[in-house]
Amino acid sequence: MINTAELSLQELLSKEVLETNGLGGYCSLSLAGANTRKYHGILVASFNPPVGRKVLVSKVEERVKVDEEVFDLSVNQYPGIFHPIGHQYLQSFERKPIAQWNYGGTDWQLEKKMVMVQGSNTTILSYQNSGKKSITIELHPLFTDTPFHDNSKENNFDFYYESLKSGIKVHAYQDSNPIFFSWSKGEFVEHRSWYKNTYLYQEAYRGIDPIEDYYRIGYLKTELKPGQSIHIHFSTEEKMAKKKGNTLLKKTIENKKIKKIRGVKDEYYYDLLQSGQQFLVHRASTNSSSIIAGYHWFNDWGRDTMIAMRGLTIATGEKEVSKSILNTFLKYLDEGMLPNNFPDNSEQEIEYNTIDASLWLFVAVYDYYLKFNDHKFVTEHIDKLEQIIQKHIEGTRYNIKLTEEGFIYGGEDGYQLTWMDARVDGYVVTPRVGCPVEITALWYNALKIHQFLSDAIKHDSPIKTASLIKKVEKNFKKYYLNEEGYLNDVVNPNSPPDTSFRCNQLYAISLPFTLLNNTQSKKIVKLVTEKLFTDYGIRSLEVDDSSFRDIYEGDQWSRDTAYHQGTVWGFVMGEYIEAFLKVNNYKDSAKKKVKNMLEPLQEHFYKEDCIHGVSEIFDGLEPKTGRGCINQAWSVSALIKIYTDHELYKY
Repeated sequence: MINTAELSLQELLSKEVLETNGLGGYCSLSLAGANTRKYHGILVASFNPPVGRKVLVSKVEERVKVDEEVFDLSVNQYPGIFHPIGHQYLQSFERKPIAQWNYGGTDWQLEKKMVMVQGSNTTILSYQNSGKKSITIELHPLFTDTPFHDNSKENNFDFYYESLKSGIKVHAYQDSNPIFFSWSKGEFVEHRSWYKNTYLYQEAYRGIDPIEDYYRIGYLKTELKPGQSIHIHFSTEEKMAKKKGNTLLKKTIENKKIKKIRGVKDEYYYDLLQSGQQFLVHRASTNSSSIIAGYHWFNDWGRDTMIAMRGLTIATGEKEVSKSILNTFLKYLDEGMLPNNFPDNSEQEIEYNTIDASLWLFVAVYDYYLKFNDHKFVTEHIDKLEQIIQKHIEGTRYNIKLTEEGFIYGGEDGYQLTWMDARVDGYVVTPRVGCPVEITALWYNALKIHQFLSDAIKHDSPIKTASLIKKVEKNFKKYYLNEEGYLNDVVNPNSPPDTSFRCNQLYAISLPFTLLNNTQSKKIVKLVTEKLFTDYGIRSLEVDDSSFRDIYEGDQWSRDTAYHQGTVWGFVMGEYIEAFLKVNNYKDSAKKKVKNMLEPLQEHFYKEDCIHGVSEIFDGLEPKTGRGCINQAWSVSALIKIYTDHELYKY
């Protein structure tokens, strides 16, 4: 529980709440109750799961009347002013298993809960009079109908509605998707107006238009005696409008509880597992599962999914979900490549500009096989793994091809292919054209994994990987291991290497099969600890590099040119810890050190930025405040995988 009475308004605004529905939709706002991003909303619905997202209900303004005294619980920021300032009545906030705010005054108490129904674009809000005196409550929903990347602005939408039993059916404009607003008790009073010029300070920080407008049709009013509740819900589905809010709330809460594991008492671990569930989504185009890369604005990406599923579904033993996710992306395998991402708009073409997603597939399948011993799945798909290898040997998109040295080369002007993929106004910030170190490590692992799986299922492969493996093993240290004892970031066999000291070299140790001996690996881990390690993740570039950027802020150009130039990444902490444990032979003493290393991220998880979430990135020089997405799949996954694989919950 967070004692909100001890926090300033700015601290309450900086902390955010997220609830998701397994379709890509979500509800999200600041702890203060104000919207600070254009992505915030009580109902952000996905119309083509997990994409096609729109903000339909921006927020709900809440007012409590006790006798003749009025208490506005809401908070809104406008240019130069806050109004109302309802945070003064907020006493505490808790997040188990759903979001709950506790408000109160001298002689009244109110408990508010918020949750989304799984598999439905439906948000439930519950208000209970937890005090000893009767109160009157007014609830003022603010509507919009805006693609979630856009700002909501005053327009000519008429927001007409028709009355239903205990609810209304709202259309922003003719033939728009309806919004069903239902309630358990109370009187709806029509009172139309625009709420104009809401200021979104998080968008201002990102150099984006920070002004939005919302529309009020009217408000709901009812009396609550001590112990009584009112339940309201917003949905895109008519059938949900007919369901009782209290029954729906209880069922949804029950469904969100994480099943306890025998012998595991670590509550943080369970909370991580629950946070991880937020990223699992249904993809309508394949009728199968996928993973949202991060909230609020990412969709499902190939690279992110292959990395994140290792912790979110494989390590945790979710066989059917894992298999469904793999099948989702295998359906789109093309020219030996997995999609980089699925676009928000179904009319846009799928992008394949990734050199590593298809190589990460091998690692995910390897983890899957070790966890579930599923010979049948591997047998059914071994040919697709071989397609990937063959296409990389022959050459595929973006000049991706096998070099004489046995490495994978890739890159063309104007394209970003590795995970360091920032591009703004056509400028690729970290092009890394050539043979990036993590790509060579992934290629080696792909070959070794193919060999391992072929032996496991007794498959006589037409691709003889032994000679390919030997060539990588022969040349890796010659081209990558430099005189300083660390690995070059990018190698071009016919020109000088890029010797930038980056986190990518960790993959040569952390992946299942390494090309280095323990002495070499220890030296690299030691250097990474000295130059890149922080309490919240691993820097993408050392501080002493002339290209290092200490802060991630400003407009898109400023942010994207800093994105991989020193910014701290939470998910790479997982690779660092795996490498650290490996070079220390997975001793108990090393695991205890790891548990201590992760304490700042645990504090961040519970108290900062997204409550019960892990931010995508942090500033490079002084990391603490989360930047980028408020809850990132591979950031959470990295912690789950480390905790699960090495049973850190025992320490």
